[in-house]
Amino acid sequence: MAEIHDVDVVVFDVLGTLVDEPGGLRAALHEAVPAADDAWAEELLTVWQRHVELEQQRIAQGHRAYANTEVIDREAAQRVADHAGLADPATIARLATAGQRLPPWGDTVASLERLAQRLPVVGLSNAGRTALLRLNAHAGLRWHQALSSEAVLAYKPAPEVYQLAIDTAGCPPERVLMVAAHAWDLRGAQARGMRTAYVHRPVGDPPTGADAFDRRFNGLDELVTALTAR
Repeated sequence: MAEIHDVDVVVFDVLGTLVDEPGGLRAALHEAVPAADDAWAEELLTVWQRHVELEQQRIAQGHRAYANTEVIDREAAQRVADHAGLADPATIARLATAGQRLPPWGDTVASLERLAQRLPVVGLSNAGRTALLRLNAHAGLRWHQALSSEAVLAYKPAPEVYQLAIDTAGCPPERVLMVAAHAWDLRGAQARGMRTAYVHRPVGDPPTGADAFDRRFNGLDELVTALTAR
């Protein structure tokens, strides 16, 4: 396996990698629709996820002007409300901010805290600026800097999002390590010359046999141990 000791900055994906996005959305859906059983909640979650994915694809393809995650999440919440027969404006409005109240994975907070004592730590998220601010506060995430793709009016895996992280790091891309639970995200970082580390999460996008990432880890504690063993 490739060594990753020689990196100067560590960049983390947030949604799915550091926080449990599907789990947090499920909890918000159960809150909004208390009568929903698990199967119905999964159906509503699919409605939400498909809308977000489709709209981000439309933006990437130039079929829609950039809209941040707060806008798209409001649309997704309305889609869910229409599907579930929700009519209460306050309930729909709270559901629309569910992405700002996602729980961290069990190893996230302590691992970030430990790593931040040794290396600059940066968050790089598709979450909009305001949503990312509130999510960081809710989940207790420790950063030296958190970057939103809103700064470049694009969504990962657009190359300009990774370039934002490289420019912020202020060092060559091969000295910047991208950490994510999504192979598609790491492929985007790799294409810009960044080092890559896959971290397994139950909701992630695992690598295929064709992926050649620098390292793969079962969790953040294992990653941090590897990075600080010098």
